[in-house]
This record gives sequence, structure tokens and C-alpha cells, in this order.
Amino acid sequence: MTVDDRVLTDVTVEVADALGEQAAEIFAEAMRRTLRDAVVPDDDGTVFVLTGDIPAMWLRDSAAQLRPYLALLGRDPGLGDTVAALVRRQSRQILDDPYANAFNRGPDGAGHQGDETAMTPGVWERKYEVDSLAFPLQLAHQLWRATARTDHLDDAFRAAADLVITTLRTEQDHDARSTYRFQRSDCPPSDTLENDGHGTPVAVTGMTWSAFRPSDDACAYHYNVPGNLFAAAALRDLADLARGPLGDEALAARAAELADELDAATRRHGVVEHPTHGRIYAYEVDGLGRHLLMDDSNMPSLLSLPLTGGTALDDPLYAATRAFVLSDDNPMYVRGATGDGLGSPHTPPRYVWPIAAAVRGLTSTDAEEKRDIVAALCSVNATRGRMCEAYHVDHPDRFTREWFSWADSMFCELVLDLVGYHVPGAPGAEVSGHAA
Repeated sequence: MTVDDRVLTDVTVEVADALGEQAAEIFAEAMRRTLRDAVVPDDDGTVFVLTGDIPAMWLRDSAAQLRPYLALLGRDPGLGDTVAALVRRQSRQILDDPYANAFNRGPDGAGHQGDETAMTPGVWERKYEVDSLAFPLQLAHQLWRATARTDHLDDAFRAAADLVITTLRTEQDHDARSTYRFQRSDCPPSDTLENDGHGTPVAVTGMTWSAFRPSDDACAYHYNVPGNLFAAAALRDLADLARGPLGDEALAARAAELADELDAATRRHGVVEHPTHGRIYAYEVDGLGRHLLMDDSNMPSLLSLPLTGGTALDDPLYAATRAFVLSDDNPMYVRGATGDGLGSPHTPPRYVWPIAAAVRGLTSTDAEEKRDIVAALCSVNATRGRMCEAYHVDHPDRFTREWFSWADSMFCELVLDLVGYHVPGAPGAEVSGHAA
């Protein structure tokens, strides 16, 4: 799998003119590397997308890894074949197990087979995360919206979409209706669920339950707010597909109804009053009165809601939440020698994430801030020539995961955004001078 060299060369020249040679060099190599090293074609017309230095494919990561290529479909239509092949693979993976977050290339029994859950040989890890079901729906809609192609919307996609709705509905009443349980031995508390694999108690609220966060860490309270808002937005994407190319009004009605329920329940239970920032979204709630005020570096995050949650940049609730996220009131916000950024409980203290920096740029209305973020990311990652997972804000030579393909792709998406190429549905896409 490759990107058209002429297209990439032309775009890289635009990047160099706008952002400098260093940004252009890191961008061009990342765009080549993902397709060359992470995307593995299979004989069945699908592709397996490695997350990087872990030999498995995550539903979430794989969709995000191909996001920047969506912005170039107008220049290089062949990239759509790769995206379509990924959607076909994701559909089949969801049908194999809608509760799994990561899969093996084949049924070889690799990964966390010792976990106490309903593992199968084709599953690498079975940490149930709401976003794992939302990303494939969003990606399928983005491809159709950008190209009008429908070959990825096959029978497997229809069946997977139906299963996504069923699963999200089941998890609206986890304790009474769900058979999902998860426990892992000899691990940090963040890698397993309390209460014999059931998780911490929740009330029935209309939100949908998630075992783990997009970081693969266990939820403190199992209604993840950005995950629920992303699920609602992705279900609206599905309803759009069902009313359009799928021609299935019943599926459209089911998707739209659930989207409305999740959105209304999240706004009812997931919004809290902060003494400084006013009404903002919590990160997690349980419906029993407890909530967690923070944001994580992984998407979907509260910061990423304009990218994943169908939220306008000027939405007052988002604006207030964003101000909280980018302040010392957020325990994951860090200031240091290299600047400021967002960390995660998933990595050591004072480690900040390039993914979160790119999301901050993509959701900013200030072009100068966007350019400053690109420059900072280039500066601290230049010696590696690629984005790491996280680095120490005071000592950037200390980092986690040298090859984390998702971080490369988010950097590329921000770079493309700055030179006028936008992912379908992202802020600025409707006014792009290089519409996909």
C-alpha cells in the first residue's frame, strides 16, 4: 500500500513552504511509513493495520491511523481502496467479537489469552471500550462522504452495524443484561475490573456502559462521557448511511433513536458545575452521584469532541470544558521545560502525548497556535524522526513507545489541516480550499 508519490511530493512542498523543511520531512516519512509498515494486505480484500510496535490491530487505532489519508482522497483516489479494505476488516472483527478492542491477524492465539473473559484465538485483547464500536462507523461514513463509494458497505458491514446497536443497547443496563466480564491476574489495577470482573456499580441512566477507556485503562466510573458522545455521533453517521446508500429505513430509525437517547442521557448525567469553569462535561460518571473531572490524551477525549462527538467548536459547553481541560484544574494537564500538554494515567507522571497536542491543534481556531504545536512536536521528536506515544515534559529524551503509528497519523492530520486539507467532518472541512 502506497500513497501516490507525485501527490505526496506536491503536498510535502506545500508543507515545507508553510511549516518548514523539518515538519515536511517528518510528515512525508510518516505518511509513507504507515502504509509501508503498518498496513498489511490480505488475500480476502481486507487490510490488517498494526498499531506499531505491538503485533496486533486495534479497532480504534486503525481507524485513526488512516484519518490523514481521508484528507487526500481528492488528490489520490486510490487511497480509498485502502480505507475500504480496512472498513471491511473492521466489520468482520466486530462480528467476531463486539467486546474485543484488539485482534490478531489470524486465529493464532497470540495476545492476552489468559484473561478471564470469553477469549478466542483471533482476539489479542478483550477490553470492551465504547469507542471501538464508534470508530468503524465513523470511518465508513467518512469514506462514503468523501468519495460516494459504497463497496465497503457490504453485508458484513450491515450485520456489524446491527450488532453495534444491539451491544450498545445491552450495555445501557449492564448489570441486568450483559454477560461481559473481565479480569486479568498479576497486573496493575488499571488492567482489570473490580467486583469479580463486573466493574464498579452504576445506575441505569440511558448512557451506555464501557469497561475501559480509549487508553485501555479501566474506567473509574463506567459511563465514559466522550465515549458516549462519540457513540451518539457515530450512530447518526450510521443513520445517514442507512437512509442513503444502504436504503434501510428501519436501521436508520434504530440508529437515530439510540443516538438521541445517548446524547440526552449524557447531557443529563455527564454535565457538572465547576466552581471556576461553570457547566462542563465530566470525563466519567456512574449515575449514582459520582463523577471524575479530568481528560485523557487518547481519543475520544473531551478535547476531541469536535472531531469525534459531533460538537461545534463554538458550542458553549465545549468551550467551557476545553478551558478546564487546558488548565491546572485538569490533573492531566502538565507544564514543563518543553511547554505544556496533556498526559494520561496510562503513562508515567509528567509525560505528555503528541496525540493530545495534535487534537489541541485540530480543535483550535488559532492558526498560530496550530503552527506552534507543529513546531513543538517537531522539536521534541526530531531526533527520532517520528512521534512517540508520550515524552517527559522536562526531558523529552525520555519517552514511551518509539513506534506508535496513531501518533504519527495525528501529527500528519494536523499538518494537512494547516495547509488546507481536511478530513471529512472535521472542523474546517466544509470551507477547505482542497476539499476531498
